[in-house]
Amino acid sequence: MKSTLLAASSTKISSDTSKGKALNWEKRFEIIIGTAEGLEYLHENTKTRIIHRDIKASNILLDSRLRAKIADFGLARSFQEDKSHISTAIAGTLGYMAPEYLSHGQLTEKADVYSFGVLLLEIVTGRQNNRSKASEYSDSLVTTAWKHFQQRTVGELFDQNLKLHNVKNEILRVVHVGLLCTQEIPSLRPSMSKALQMLVKKEEYLPAPTNPPFMDEKTMELNNTCENPALPFDYENHVSIASISQSIFYPR
Repeated sequence: MKSTLLAASSTKISSDTSKGKALNWEKRFEIIIGTAEGLEYLHENTKTRIIHRDIKASNILLDSRLRAKIADFGLARSFQEDKSHISTAIAGTLGYMAPEYLSHGQLTEKADVYSFGVLLLEIVTGRQNNRSKASEYSDSLVTTAWKHFQQRTVGELFDQNLKLHNVKNEILRVVHVGLLCTQEIPSLRPSMSKALQMLVKKEEYLPAPTNPPFMDEKTMELNNTCENPALPFDYENHVSIASISQSIFYPR
């Protein structure tokens, strides 16, 4: 494993309303790319594939130059090439665990991809998916983002502290990739190398995402309700921008 993936500082990505302007979009996007590159390395560029199992904001540390470093490998598991999945006791953080892992203990790289997708939505919106007060919102962040995507109102979710000049389409693309990563069916989620490619190559085609898992926020149990498939998304003509007052991620 490359030493850069294990490098840690006291700086974490966290959320706090008082630090709303600490990370502009350029810095947030660099954190996204750094995290994606780290996961791609773990999944695809080692002799034994490694699944982190606990990708979340507090496990992404920032060095003095605000470069992202994946930390806390206490739950990580190795993954042999000849295995389709690992059956293991469930461990991780509610709100970031993929539905197939949460329900059946079936662990693959796509569980990390799901967690990464949640992280993307958190970075764009400044909201946390695993809220301590489940009654604060009727839907999870992932479900909320999905509904806004279908209604072509994703811009209403953007962190109000983000300056949108010349970056609106890039932010919308990140939301789109986040929804692709959090699809309910694991096989439909992209690999980390594909997700990274979709993020950095603006000309890369993005398929319409299918529905995410719908969970009861209080019990974290899967619901059977399902929305209609997403319609084609026109970034330029079908997005309304509104300010949302929420917490954001900041270096400390």
